[in-house]
Amino acid sequence: MNYGKKSTAKKRTALISRSSMMGKRARVSFIRVLFVSLIALCIAVTCLGVGSFRGVIDTAPDVDDIDIMPLGYATFLYDDAGNQIRKLAAPDSNRLPVTLDQIPVDLQHAVVAIEDERFYEHNGIDVKGILRAGMKALTTGDFSEGASTITQQLLKNNVFTNWTSESTQLERFTRKIQEQYLAVQVEKKTDKDTILENYLNTINLGAGSYGVQAAARQYFDKDVWDLNLSECATLAGITQNPTKFNPIINPDSNRKRRKEVLQHMLDQDYITQDQYDEALADDVYSRIQAAQEKNSSTENTVYTYFEDELTDQIINDLMNIKGYTKKQATNLLYSGGLKVYTTQDSKIQNILDEEYADPSNYPDTVQYELDYALTVTDPDGNQVNYSKEMLQLHFQNEDPDFDLLFDSPEDGQTYVDKYKASILANGSKVLAERVNFAPQPQSSMSVIDQHTGYVKALIGGRGEKTASLTLNRATDTTRQPGSTFKIVSTYAPALNEKGMTLATTFEDEPYEYPDGSPVNNATRSYNGTTTIRTAIQNSINVVAVKCLEKVTPDLGLKYLDNFGFTTLAHGTEADKDANGNVWSDANLATALGGITRGVTNVELCASYAAIANGGNYIKPIYYTKILDHNGNVLIENTAAERSVIKESTAFLLTSAMEDVVKQGTGTACQLDNMPVAGKTGTTEAYNDLWFVGYTPYYTCAVWSGYDNNEKLPDYARNFHKALWKKVMTRIHEGLPSKEFEKPASVEKLSVCEETGLLPRAGCPVITEYFDVGTMPTEYCDQHFYDSDDYDYNYDTDSSDQTDNTTDTDNSENSDNGDTDNSGDSNNTDDNGNSGDDGTDNTGGSDDNGDGNEDDSSYQVDYY
Repeated sequence: MNYGKKSTAKKRTALISRSSMMGKRARVSFIRVLFVSLIALCIAVTCLGVGSFRGVIDTAPDVDDIDIMPLGYATFLYDDAGNQIRKLAAPDSNRLPVTLDQIPVDLQHAVVAIEDERFYEHNGIDVKGILRAGMKALTTGDFSEGASTITQQLLKNNVFTNWTSESTQLERFTRKIQEQYLAVQVEKKTDKDTILENYLNTINLGAGSYGVQAAARQYFDKDVWDLNLSECATLAGITQNPTKFNPIINPDSNRKRRKEVLQHMLDQDYITQDQYDEALADDVYSRIQAAQEKNSSTENTVYTYFEDELTDQIINDLMNIKGYTKKQATNLLYSGGLKVYTTQDSKIQNILDEEYADPSNYPDTVQYELDYALTVTDPDGNQVNYSKEMLQLHFQNEDPDFDLLFDSPEDGQTYVDKYKASILANGSKVLAERVNFAPQPQSSMSVIDQHTGYVKALIGGRGEKTASLTLNRATDTTRQPGSTFKIVSTYAPALNEKGMTLATTFEDEPYEYPDGSPVNNATRSYNGTTTIRTAIQNSINVVAVKCLEKVTPDLGLKYLDNFGFTTLAHGTEADKDANGNVWSDANLATALGGITRGVTNVELCASYAAIANGGNYIKPIYYTKILDHNGNVLIENTAAERSVIKESTAFLLTSAMEDVVKQGTGTACQLDNMPVAGKTGTTEAYNDLWFVGYTPYYTCAVWSGYDNNEKLPDYARNFHKALWKKVMTRIHEGLPSKEFEKPASVEKLSVCEETGLLPRAGCPVITEYFDVGTMPTEYCDQHFYDSDDYDYNYDTDSSDQTDNTTDTDNSENSDNGDTDNSGDSNNTDDNGNSGDDGTDNTGGSDDNGDGNEDDSSYQVDYY
């Protein structure tokens, strides 16, 4: 290297030259700028991170607003004695709450040991667990290691309920940050025991069980507080993966997981080695399988007819009384943990169920009606629906008389298969199909305690009930009521406010409706002068129509409304049919039950219950109260009661209807140890048969008929009465016999049978009950042979019965044999009613809303 003077001077000059100095300065400036930029970037990133973190925290739910309690609990129904009869639960709400002191300590420790071993030490976040999971992920690439604490899991299940729908890592990261933040906040204000209790009531433990109590019932058929250590470990092992570790379907996987749980408990000093060995040796899985067999044999998941109607009533009341939407009301019923106290008497309900399940109570000849629905996807991808009506039309092209009644389900299935094959021939694919065969003729029954309005039992059909919320013939189906309507539409208003009495007479003679069509009696015969009592006893149509003509159809319809019927036509816009015709039931045919739409079994039963209750109507009640999840009264279902007829009128009708059962059209319904008042009902073409009757204890209505409204054959016209008698006989077993109480406003008086006036010496005399306000004061002016008045007498002894011995018509019509319509000329058969009281020309017996069967019959919308 040259260090001479000249070389040194040259280098010095280069170093201090302007260009050299500028280069150095540029490099220094660049470094400074780069450094400052890096610092600024770091600050910006830090600020951005802090801002984002604050943003995530700020958007987290307020700790004071969140609820860590489980979101769904099962609802329970109880009968009138407080016994549980049904659990209602949505798929994610089969949860039975318990307190921490009811949960075994072994189960608490097992869950903590396997899910969050530092639960009692951390503040909501397990830092050690997070670092452990992070190191495992970095070293092995396995990100399955969890670090969520029990508190975080509780928040995820009960606060961040949408976590299952997270689609991006950002959403998951945001939720985890908020979850950790809230976990710390929750633990600042909530003790560990409360957190653990809510967690154990929340967790999904497989097989549709949520919470440890539901799981204990599901797997072991016992309460959680009765579980041993082995069973506790079995449950604790499920929660990580409820399907994989389900001990019913995957016992081997659960066995390995149970061992892992027990090992954690041993390592954390929750149990001893001896306890570990004993628990591990326990054959818990054989008990689980035995419990499943027991549950499957005893648990019926199909709702009863009573429960079907009850759920509808509850949802409607939650909407109308509490203001919920239908969706909210449904969610509350199935997920709200309600306690519903019903009016059902389980003993009475069991009687109905048993009698309706007994084949011997029905005609030997059974037919089966097809109910069918099919949904397919056609070759173009369109969804197409097919119904039973379409199936019927399909086969009527070949056989015009084809209906949906078959001699056996197998016979009907052949037609189903043929029809389906014709639909699938073009390559369509079945999407859904429903096939059901209901035995025919059908029947329904309801039982009401007339003193309270409580529906004690009901059944909506015969045959196996295969699904919940299906057709309920007791509450959903409307059928023509026949002569049962004579009482509530005609004779009730006649006696109550038109000044008539049971001794009031009408001429039973050929008679016509205003349009000229005849009013026919079931016997096709006439009996001349007839009292209202006799007309009720023998169900005489002409007298009923004449009586309603005096009462007026408008007043009769008003009484029917007051008796609680909700299916009547009033000539309003709501009663207009598809052809623009407006229908009204304010017409004479209503006296015989010829109405536009028909009535339901329960509403007809309730109307007679009002008579049995001294004239006071109570709307049928299916439950008394509903408690919310916390035990507070949500709805108190008080009776809606109103007076429809006077107490005296109710007794007079009862007395007349006692004669129906003693010697009239309802003799087949007599009970051995209890008085019965009631009324038969038969539509003209034998489409519908009824008996509605009551004792001093209960009111019961029974209906029979074909679902498709076909005429009942001769052999099937009396089984409904036998059913009524069997059911009511069993219901009244052990009950003290007592008579219907006569009110002080009713007295007994002897009158002329033909005029209903005070008798003279030449009068045919009967003794009759009267309301004290309608007792006759004038003498008969048709029968007298001398000047001496007949010595009539007042008799207020309620034990006496009315004396109709001079009624020469009674013997002729005691069973009202209908030789023209019934096909049975025997008037005194064991069933007591061969022809009954077929209501003729009512114009509404076909149940199709058109009010008539042919153009010549009397139209129900005549006026």
